[in-house]
Amino acid sequence: MVIEAHARYRDHAEGSVADDIPVLGRADPSLFGLVVTDAAGGSHVVGDADVAFPIQSISKLFVYALALERHGHDRLREVVGVNNTGLPFNSVMVFELNAGHPMNPMVNAGAIATTALLGDGDPGRSWEALSAGLSLFAGRELEVDREVYASEAASNDRNLALGRVLRGYGRLEGPSDEHVDAYTRQCALSVTARDIALMGATLADGGVNPVTGLRVVSEEVARDALSVAAAAGLYERSGEWLFEIGLPAKSGVAGCIVAVAPGKGAVGAFSPPLDAAGNSVRSQLAIGFLSRAMGLNLFASAVNQTPRTHPPKDAA
Repeated sequence: MVIEAHARYRDHAEGSVADDIPVLGRADPSLFGLVVTDAAGGSHVVGDADVAFPIQSISKLFVYALALERHGHDRLREVVGVNNTGLPFNSVMVFELNAGHPMNPMVNAGAIATTALLGDGDPGRSWEALSAGLSLFAGRELEVDREVYASEAASNDRNLALGRVLRGYGRLEGPSDEHVDAYTRQCALSVTARDIALMGATLADGGVNPVTGLRVVSEEVARDALSVAAAAGLYERSGEWLFEIGLPAKSGVAGCIVAVAPGKGAVGAFSPPLDAAGNSVRSQLAIGFLSRAMGLNLFASAVNQTPRTHPPKDAA
Protein backbone atom coordinates (compact mmCIF):
# COMPACT_ATOMS: atom_id res chain seq x y z
CA MET A 1 0.00 0.00 0.00
CA VAL A 2 2.76 2.46 0.93
CA ILE A 3 4.67 1.74 -2.27
CA GLU A 4 1.50 2.17 -4.30
CA ALA A 5 0.65 5.46 -2.61
CA HIS A 6 4.13 6.80 -3.34
CA ALA A 7 4.03 5.64 -6.98
CA ARG A 8 0.61 7.23 -7.55
CA TYR A 9 1.68 10.73 -6.52
CA ARG A 10 5.47 11.02 -6.93
CA ASP A 11 5.06 12.81 -10.27
CA HIS A 12 2.21 15.06 -9.13
CA ALA A 13 3.33 18.58 -9.97
CA GLU A 14 0.91 20.93 -8.16
CA GLY A 15 2.00 23.26 -5.38
CA SER A 16 4.83 25.67 -4.67
CA VAL A 17 7.80 25.46 -2.32
CA ALA A 18 7.57 27.80 0.69
CA ASP A 19 9.46 31.06 0.28
CA ASP A 20 8.44 33.09 3.35
CA ILE A 21 11.49 31.58 5.09
CA PRO A 22 14.28 32.14 2.52
CA VAL A 23 16.22 28.91 3.09
CA LEU A 24 13.08 26.80 2.56
CA GLY A 25 12.73 28.26 -0.92
CA ARG A 26 15.78 26.24 -1.97
CA ALA A 27 14.13 22.87 -1.24
CA ASP A 28 14.05 20.33 -4.07
CA PRO A 29 10.40 20.10 -5.18
CA SER A 30 10.88 16.52 -6.44
CA LEU A 31 11.56 15.12 -2.93
CA PHE A 32 8.88 12.74 -1.67
CA GLY A 33 9.20 10.40 1.31
CA LEU A 34 6.48 8.28 2.87
CA VAL A 35 6.57 6.23 6.08
CA VAL A 36 3.91 4.29 7.97
CA THR A 37 4.88 3.29 11.50
CA ASP A 38 2.50 1.06 13.45
CA ALA A 39 1.81 1.09 17.18
CA ALA A 40 4.14 -1.91 17.62
CA GLY A 41 7.08 0.03 16.13
CA GLY A 42 7.20 -1.61 12.68
CA SER A 43 7.71 0.69 9.70
CA HIS A 44 7.00 0.64 5.96
CA VAL A 45 9.26 3.11 4.16
CA VAL A 46 9.52 4.37 0.59
CA GLY A 47 11.16 7.29 -1.18
CA ASP A 48 13.07 10.15 0.47
CA ALA A 49 12.22 9.10 4.01
CA ASP A 50 15.65 9.90 5.45
CA VAL A 51 16.10 13.36 3.93
CA ALA A 52 16.38 15.91 6.75
CA PHE A 53 14.14 18.98 6.88
CA PRO A 54 13.12 21.45 9.63
CA ILE A 55 10.15 20.26 11.69
CA GLN A 56 8.46 23.69 11.53
CA SER A 57 4.80 23.68 12.60
CA ILE A 58 4.58 19.94 13.14
CA SER A 59 6.41 20.67 16.39
CA LYS A 60 3.29 22.48 17.64
CA LEU A 61 1.40 19.23 18.12
CA PHE A 62 4.13 17.61 20.22
CA VAL A 63 5.03 20.69 22.26
CA TYR A 64 1.32 21.07 23.02
CA ALA A 65 1.29 17.49 24.30
CA LEU A 66 4.31 18.25 26.53
CA ALA A 67 2.62 21.39 27.88
CA LEU A 68 -0.57 19.41 28.56
CA GLU A 69 1.48 16.89 30.50
CA ARG A 70 2.94 19.69 32.61
CA HIS A 71 -0.07 21.94 33.15
CA GLY A 72 -3.14 19.82 32.47
CA HIS A 73 -6.25 19.91 30.34
CA ASP A 74 -8.01 22.86 31.98
CA ARG A 75 -5.04 25.24 32.09
CA LEU A 76 -4.18 24.73 28.41
CA ARG A 77 -7.79 25.14 27.37
CA GLU A 78 -8.03 28.39 29.32
CA VAL A 79 -4.80 30.00 28.10
CA VAL A 80 -4.44 28.63 24.56
CA GLY A 81 -7.84 27.24 23.52
CA VAL A 82 -9.00 24.47 21.21
CA ASN A 83 -11.12 26.08 18.48
CA ASN A 84 -10.20 26.53 14.82
CA THR A 85 -9.64 30.16 13.86
CA GLY A 86 -10.57 29.78 10.19
CA LEU A 87 -7.67 32.17 9.52
CA PRO A 88 -4.11 31.74 8.19
CA PHE A 89 -1.58 30.25 10.62
CA ASN A 90 0.24 33.56 11.19
CA SER A 91 -2.83 35.80 11.48
CA VAL A 92 -2.79 38.77 13.85
CA MET A 93 -6.51 39.39 13.33
CA VAL A 94 -7.38 36.42 15.55
CA PHE A 95 -6.63 38.51 18.65
CA GLU A 96 -9.03 41.31 17.78
CA LEU A 97 -11.79 38.90 16.81
CA ASN A 98 -11.47 36.84 20.00
CA ALA A 99 -10.74 39.29 22.84
CA GLY A 100 -7.02 38.59 22.81
CA HIS A 101 -7.32 34.80 22.82
CA PRO A 102 -5.01 32.85 20.45
CA MET A 103 -7.79 30.19 20.06
CA ASN A 104 -5.68 27.04 19.50
CA PRO A 105 -2.08 25.78 19.73
CA MET A 106 -1.77 24.84 16.04
CA VAL A 107 -1.48 28.45 14.82
CA ASN A 108 1.60 30.57 15.53
CA ALA A 109 0.09 32.74 18.26
CA GLY A 110 -1.18 29.74 20.21
CA ALA A 111 2.06 27.85 19.67
CA ILE A 112 4.16 30.71 21.06
CA ALA A 113 1.93 30.80 24.14
CA THR A 114 2.23 27.00 24.49
CA THR A 115 6.03 27.10 24.25
CA ALA A 116 6.15 29.79 26.94
CA LEU A 117 3.89 27.75 29.24
CA LEU A 118 6.18 24.75 28.95
CA GLY A 119 8.91 26.66 30.82
CA ASP A 120 6.56 28.53 33.18
CA GLY A 121 7.52 31.81 31.52
CA ASP A 122 11.27 31.11 31.40
CA PRO A 123 12.43 30.82 27.74
CA GLY A 124 15.55 28.85 28.65
CA ARG A 125 13.55 26.26 30.56
CA SER A 126 11.03 26.11 27.71
CA TRP A 127 13.81 25.30 25.24
CA GLU A 128 15.32 22.61 27.45
CA ALA A 129 11.94 20.95 28.04
CA LEU A 130 10.78 21.03 24.43
CA SER A 131 14.06 19.88 22.88
CA ALA A 132 14.30 16.98 25.33
CA GLY A 133 10.62 16.10 24.93
CA LEU A 134 10.60 16.16 21.13
CA SER A 135 13.71 13.98 21.15
CA LEU A 136 11.85 11.44 23.31
CA PHE A 137 9.00 11.42 20.79
CA ALA A 138 11.49 10.83 17.94
CA GLY A 139 13.49 8.20 19.81
CA ARG A 140 16.76 10.05 19.16
CA GLU A 141 18.36 13.39 20.02
CA LEU A 142 17.15 16.07 17.63
CA GLU A 143 19.41 18.98 16.68
CA VAL A 144 18.75 22.48 15.40
CA ASP A 145 19.49 23.19 11.74
CA ARG A 146 21.46 26.38 12.34
CA GLU A 147 21.08 27.64 8.76
CA VAL A 148 17.29 27.33 8.97
CA TYR A 149 17.25 28.95 12.41
CA ALA A 150 19.33 31.91 11.18
CA SER A 151 17.15 32.33 8.09
CA GLU A 152 13.94 32.21 10.08
CA ALA A 153 15.23 34.51 12.84
CA ALA A 154 16.19 37.09 10.21
CA SER A 155 12.63 37.16 8.81
CA ASN A 156 10.70 36.77 12.06
CA ASP A 157 8.99 40.15 12.42
CA ARG A 158 5.46 38.76 12.30
CA ASN A 159 6.07 36.19 15.04
CA LEU A 160 7.81 38.82 17.18
CA ALA A 161 4.70 40.97 16.77
CA LEU A 162 2.46 38.05 17.77
CA GLY A 163 4.54 37.52 20.91
CA ARG A 164 4.23 41.16 21.91
CA VAL A 165 0.48 41.17 21.33
CA LEU A 166 0.16 38.00 23.43
CA ARG A 167 2.01 39.70 26.26
CA GLY A 168 -0.12 42.82 25.84
CA TYR A 169 -3.25 40.72 26.35
CA GLY A 170 -1.76 39.02 29.42
CA ARG A 171 -1.38 35.61 27.77
CA LEU A 172 2.40 35.48 27.91
CA GLU A 173 4.64 35.79 30.97
CA GLY A 174 8.28 36.84 30.67
CA PRO A 175 10.22 38.37 27.76
CA SER A 176 8.15 37.95 24.62
CA ASP A 177 11.05 38.22 22.14
CA GLU A 178 12.96 35.47 23.94
CA HIS A 179 9.89 33.23 23.94
CA VAL A 180 9.59 33.77 20.19
CA ASP A 181 13.27 32.88 19.81
CA ALA A 182 12.70 29.59 21.66
CA TYR A 183 9.74 28.90 19.38
CA THR A 184 11.89 29.72 16.32
CA ARG A 185 14.61 27.27 17.39
CA GLN A 186 11.87 24.70 18.04
CA CYS A 187 10.71 25.00 14.42
CA ALA A 188 14.30 24.61 13.16
CA LEU A 189 14.84 21.18 14.74
CA SER A 190 15.96 18.80 12.01
CA VAL A 191 13.86 15.66 11.39
CA THR A 192 13.00 13.13 8.69
CA ALA A 193 9.75 11.54 7.57
CA ARG A 194 10.87 8.44 9.48
CA ASP A 195 11.16 10.53 12.67
CA ILE A 196 7.78 12.17 12.16
CA ALA A 197 6.02 8.83 11.65
CA LEU A 198 7.50 7.51 14.91
CA MET A 199 6.51 10.67 16.76
CA GLY A 200 2.96 10.25 15.49
CA ALA A 201 2.97 6.56 16.38
CA THR A 202 3.88 7.53 19.94
CA LEU A 203 0.63 9.47 20.21
CA ALA A 204 -1.20 6.60 18.50
CA ASP A 205 0.18 4.26 21.18
CA GLY A 206 -1.23 6.32 24.05
CA GLY A 207 1.95 8.31 24.64
CA VAL A 208 4.45 5.42 24.64
CA ASN A 209 7.19 5.43 22.01
CA PRO A 210 6.70 2.01 20.34
CA VAL A 211 10.41 1.64 19.49
CA THR A 212 12.09 2.79 22.74
CA GLY A 213 9.25 1.66 24.99
CA LEU A 214 9.49 4.93 26.96
CA ARG A 215 6.35 6.75 28.05
CA VAL A 216 6.55 10.35 26.80
CA VAL A 217 3.06 11.58 27.79
CA SER A 218 -0.03 10.05 29.36
CA GLU A 219 -2.89 8.42 27.49
CA GLU A 220 -5.15 11.35 28.38
CA VAL A 221 -2.65 13.85 26.99
CA ALA A 222 -2.29 11.87 23.75
CA ARG A 223 -6.08 11.92 23.38
CA ASP A 224 -6.34 15.68 24.01
CA ALA A 225 -3.48 16.50 21.62
CA LEU A 226 -5.00 14.42 18.83
CA SER A 227 -8.41 16.03 19.39
CA VAL A 228 -6.96 19.49 18.80
CA ALA A 229 -4.99 18.26 15.78
CA ALA A 230 -8.24 16.93 14.30
CA ALA A 231 -9.90 20.32 14.76
CA ALA A 232 -7.08 22.62 13.67
CA GLY A 233 -4.03 20.72 12.41
CA LEU A 234 -4.25 21.82 8.77
CA TYR A 235 -5.10 25.44 9.48
CA GLU A 236 -8.08 26.82 7.56
CA ARG A 237 -8.32 23.56 5.58
CA SER A 238 -8.80 21.46 8.73
CA GLY A 239 -12.52 20.94 8.20
CA GLU A 240 -12.01 19.75 4.62
CA TRP A 241 -9.21 17.42 5.74
CA LEU A 242 -11.28 15.83 8.49
CA PHE A 243 -14.26 15.46 6.15
CA GLU A 244 -12.23 13.83 3.37
CA ILE A 245 -9.51 11.93 5.28
CA GLY A 246 -10.89 11.47 8.79
CA LEU A 247 -7.58 11.48 10.73
CA PRO A 248 -5.98 13.88 13.23
CA ALA A 249 -3.02 15.46 11.45
CA LYS A 250 -0.52 18.30 11.59
CA SER A 251 1.28 19.97 8.72
CA GLY A 252 4.42 22.10 8.42
CA VAL A 253 5.62 24.49 5.72
CA ALA A 254 8.78 22.47 5.07
CA GLY A 255 6.42 20.02 3.35
CA CYS A 256 5.63 17.35 5.92
CA ILE A 257 2.35 16.06 7.32
CA VAL A 258 1.94 13.62 10.20
CA ALA A 259 -1.42 11.83 10.39
CA VAL A 260 -2.34 9.58 13.32
CA ALA A 261 -4.71 6.62 13.51
CA PRO A 262 -5.21 6.14 17.30
CA GLY A 263 -4.34 2.64 18.43
CA LYS A 264 -2.99 1.74 14.99
CA GLY A 265 -0.08 3.95 13.99
CA ALA A 266 0.89 7.04 12.02
CA VAL A 267 1.90 8.25 8.58
CA GLY A 268 4.79 10.66 8.02
CA ALA A 269 4.79 12.14 4.52
CA PHE A 270 7.30 14.68 3.19
CA SER A 271 7.19 16.64 -0.07
CA PRO A 272 8.02 20.38 -0.23
CA PRO A 273 5.41 21.78 -2.71
CA LEU A 274 2.52 23.33 -0.74
CA ASP A 275 -1.03 24.45 -1.40
CA ALA A 276 -2.20 27.99 -0.64
CA ALA A 277 -2.82 27.14 3.04
CA GLY A 278 0.73 25.84 3.56
CA ASN A 279 -0.01 22.10 3.41
CA SER A 280 2.07 19.64 1.33
CA VAL A 281 0.10 18.65 -1.78
CA ARG A 282 1.65 15.22 -2.40
CA SER A 283 1.51 14.38 1.31
CA GLN A 284 -2.21 15.11 1.45
CA LEU A 285 -2.88 12.95 -1.59
CA ALA A 286 -0.78 10.02 -0.35
CA ILE A 287 -2.25 10.05 3.16
CA GLY A 288 -5.75 10.29 1.70
CA PHE A 289 -5.09 7.22 -0.42
CA LEU A 290 -3.73 5.27 2.57
CA SER A 291 -6.65 6.31 4.77
CA ARG A 292 -9.13 4.94 2.24
CA ALA A 293 -7.14 1.84 1.28
CA MET A 294 -6.30 0.83 4.85
CA GLY A 295 -9.63 1.80 6.44
CA LEU A 296 -8.08 4.39 8.77
CA ASN A 297 -10.85 7.01 8.69
CA LEU A 298 -12.06 7.46 12.29
CA PHE A 299 -15.62 8.05 11.14
CA ALA A 300 -15.94 4.99 8.88
CA SER A 301 -18.01 2.11 10.19
CA ALA A 302 -19.44 -1.15 8.92
CA VAL A 303 -22.89 -2.59 9.52
CA ASN A 304 -22.54 -5.12 12.35
CA GLN A 305 -25.72 -7.06 11.67
CA THR A 306 -27.82 -8.07 8.69
CA PRO A 307 -30.04 -5.11 7.75
CA ARG A 308 -33.78 -5.70 8.08
CA THR A 309 -35.89 -5.58 4.97
CA HIS A 310 -38.99 -4.72 7.02
CA PRO A 311 -39.42 -2.83 10.32
CA PRO A 312 -39.79 -5.07 13.39
CA LYS A 313 -43.31 -6.01 14.38
CA ASP A 314 -44.75 -4.14 17.34
CA ALA A 315 -44.16 -6.41 20.35
CA ALA A 316 -47.38 -5.19 21.87
